[in-house]
Amino acid sequence: MARKQRQGYWVRGHFVAAGSELDLELKRELKGDQDYSRNDAKRDSDAKQKMGEELVELAGHARKQLDLPEALNIAIDEAKRIDSHGAKRRQMQYIGKLMRKLDDDTLQAIEAALLAQHQGSAEQTQALHEAEQWRDRLIASDDAVTEWLSLHRGIDAQALRSLIRQARKDAKPTQAGETPRHGRAYREIFQGVKNALNGHAEDEQALLPEVDQDEETP
Repeated sequence: MARKQRQGYWVRGHFVAAGSELDLELKRELKGDQDYSRNDAKRDSDAKQKMGEELVELAGHARKQLDLPEALNIAIDEAKRIDSHGAKRRQMQYIGKLMRKLDDDTLQAIEAALLAQHQGSAEQTQALHEAEQWRDRLIASDDAVTEWLSLHRGIDAQALRSLIRQARKDAKPTQAGETPRHGRAYREIFQGVKNALNGHAEDEQALLPEVDQDEETP
């Protein structure tokens, strides 16, 4: 594969890479406003440093799709292996330095990959919250059970009600002041609800397994 041509320009016989420190310095001189240009450069540097820190957390398969320089990939892999706080901070600063050398196309590709991962994480978090809310409603209210069954008609209603009875039984304190217990039924209601919301249950049949109501739960 042909190597991507670096973006930049030549000044007095020297190549100036776009986004490099020399490029920023020359732009400051052209603007003639040193104070404003320094603030501009600082914001740009901080943004790339932050992007580099987020890049370390990018999923491996997503990073492989980016045309990153070998030095940056090696630096990221090394950062993942470092446990020492001080060494990790220094490695992140080095990654930030490498980020400031990237061309605009690569930076835009990184930004798009990070945005896609953030959106996916937010959607997953929202889905988990919705499943938790439904689980709690089902255990707390028979009306919620009726509503849920009307929305998911293929679900085994008997198995669901059995799990709910067991979860309610588990939640009743045996002694005054005892914290309610959450056993297997509680967990299986959550898993079943999550599967139904995600559309993972086959024909929504036997979505929730029955449990022995007399089973001892931890």
